[in-house]
Amino acid sequence: MYERKIPPNLNCGLDLIGEVLYGKWKIRLLWFINEGFLRPSELQKKIPDASRRVLNIQLKELEEHELISKKIYAVVPPKVEYSLTDFGKTLIPVISVLGQWGDENEEKLRALILNRLDNISEK
Repeated sequence: MYERKIPPNLNCGLDLIGEVLYGKWKIRLLWFINEGFLRPSELQKKIPDASRRVLNIQLKELEEHELISKKIYAVVPPKVEYSLTDFGKTLIPVISVLGQWGDENEEKLRALILNRLDNISEK
């Protein structure tokens, strides 16, 4: 089990957000759950680059932070669905604004990222 070496800084709103949303797929998971993709298999199809294990870990963390809730249906095979909590729904407008900013600056951001990757590979 992973153990932190440095305790988290919880004195600033940005640090708190980082603790809750840190994870490559968490923002996308929240967005897709909001759009109605509720089952783990649906989420896996929407994020094919992520392994099932990583998605499950990040879904569990989102659940622990009370941003999503998990409903398990008593059927065979078991059926699981995720939904946003009221608390999680408050993040959707923030994610939307971040996505809009990314769309508006897509060309510049892509060029910066590719340039950085090129510089790293040259070293």
